[in-house]
Amino acid sequence: MTQETNHQQNNQLNRTQPSPQLVSLLQGKLNTLIGKSSGYIENLPEDVKRRICGLNFYQFEHAKLEAKFQEEILALEKKYLKLYQPYYEKRAKVVRGECEPAEEEITAGASLFEKEKERQAQEGDPATEKNKEVQGDPAAEKSKEESTGDSCKGIPEFWLTAMKNLITISDNITERDEEALKHLIDIRISYLENPGFQLEFEFEENKFFSNTLLVKTYYYQDEPGYGGDYVYDHAEGTKIDWKEGMDLTITVETKRQKHKGTNKTRVVKTTVPAESFFQFFNPPPPDCEEDDDDADLDSRLETDYQIGEDIKEKLIPRAIDWYTGKALEYEDMLDDDEYFEGDDYDEGDYEIDDDEDDGDDEGAGGRNGEVGERPECKQQ
Repeated sequence: MTQETNHQQNNQLNRTQPSPQLVSLLQGKLNTLIGKSSGYIENLPEDVKRRICGLNFYQFEHAKLEAKFQEEILALEKKYLKLYQPYYEKRAKVVRGECEPAEEEITAGASLFEKEKERQAQEGDPATEKNKEVQGDPAAEKSKEESTGDSCKGIPEFWLTAMKNLITISDNITERDEEALKHLIDIRISYLENPGFQLEFEFEENKFFSNTLLVKTYYYQDEPGYGGDYVYDHAEGTKIDWKEGMDLTITVETKRQKHKGTNKTRVVKTTVPAESFFQFFNPPPPDCEEDDDDADLDSRLETDYQIGEDIKEKLIPRAIDWYTGKALEYEDMLDDDEYFEGDDYDEGDYEIDDDEDDGDDEGAGGRNGEVGERPECKQQ
């Protein structure tokens, strides 16, 4: 293809694409129309408008019931958290090594593992073999421990392993974070008197920070949203007392500067924010305003809230399932449903590169968006 032909095609392409200035102008005009009446309702016959007013009243009454519905759900959540609490406390003691499960509890748990493996085998679940490695027979593990003479306290790295299996959290855990999160021994939830909840992360003594308890609190707005749901307002986190040189939320950059007049060189050290799970405890303040230096504020707020919800709704209630990897099976099923909802699926919407070498894929595809095996649980 000649250079002249390329030039002609580029000119044609430029003529078919609207200029950025025009797009910006149109977008501004459209934004001014949001929430404004089209005039359709005003031009209807009077008797129809009266009926619409009646329907509007019904909707208002319906909204009041929706708000009541959400209040009762919150009350139920608080009620059942008290019922769950004894099991959470037992779990915490076992994880910390403060007590051992009763023999009948161990036997019952092993039986549940066996039934789960039998179900997977009957359904032809390809993850069965992998889960056999993850969900080993406790009796066999005990026998192996006795034969090697190895023993440990509680369940090492229980919460770190569970968190790394939950993708919304693992995406924010760096290798540096893992060393600190190995000292995480419990995560708890409590509800506020007003709509909202609190997450408590308990740590044993470690070389990174002096806090033994890091707290993240989520506040909802006083008034429910359009659908009756509580609306997220803001979050607050504990200030972490980092030990000298151990702050995981910053990195130190060293630069050499040369003086123009004297040619002397000096070393300047500056600190810059670093990616870290512990940024979770430093959310954007409620009065933070978006500017040019923080254009992704909405995304940060949404991610922060989603992590909190996943810890509250998924991680804490089913920590052992995330530790063993069992929860991944059901998480994958939910992800599949998102792809096949509706009738708009079209193979033409997706490109398949047949030349790509599958042998070099990294892991199970969670972080890089590749389709592969389910991520392996980190068994201790």
